[in-house]
Amino acid sequence: MKLHWSPKSPFVRKVMVCAHELGVAGQLTPVRSIAAMLRPNPQIMEDNPLSKIPTLVLDDGRTLFDSVVICEYLDTQAGGDLFPREGDARWRALRWHALGNGLLDALILWRNERERAVPLPALLDAFAQKTEACLALLEREAGDLEAAPLSIGHIAIGCALGYLDYRFDALAWRDRAPALAAWFAVLARRPSFAATEVAEG
Repeated sequence: MKLHWSPKSPFVRKVMVCAHELGVAGQLTPVRSIAAMLRPNPQIMEDNPLSKIPTLVLDDGRTLFDSVVICEYLDTQAGGDLFPREGDARWRALRWHALGNGLLDALILWRNERERAVPLPALLDAFAQKTEACLALLEREAGDLEAAPLSIGHIAIGCALGYLDYRFDALAWRDRAPALAAWFAVLARRPSFAATEVAEG
């Protein structure tokens, strides 16, 4: 399977963490693909008209878009349990998944806005408020995250926190969320997270 991939994309990282957890990372062939909002990439668009990564091309030529769909596909094919099938565990995992993805969306838009020649202060403030609110909620739920079996929700939140470290280190989020920081420190030591950590270079 071909995966349109970038080492700095947190959504690609989410797919790769899932692949490592499921033992299928070796079945993916990463293809370095640059997806820029203002410059559609013809190479990606051959497989995904939205010109976004991650995009997965299956061995039979079919394509899957978006990390949510790709992660669930890998989990289903591998017979995993990153997406609980029923009960409260399912809705808890999906809620955390949505929170992690939503935080990532806000952070990426925040980064894009702050790099504009003339950033809009109201937007910068809105993204900052949303990020702080997410961190406050996750701090309150750190004990629940620790107690629950690893799921797609944990992975999405972990990738969001990793992106905070990579692109927003000046926020020093750990100072305001010590319980969350302790949980994340354990998660970050998992082989799947260690193997996908973003590094400059």
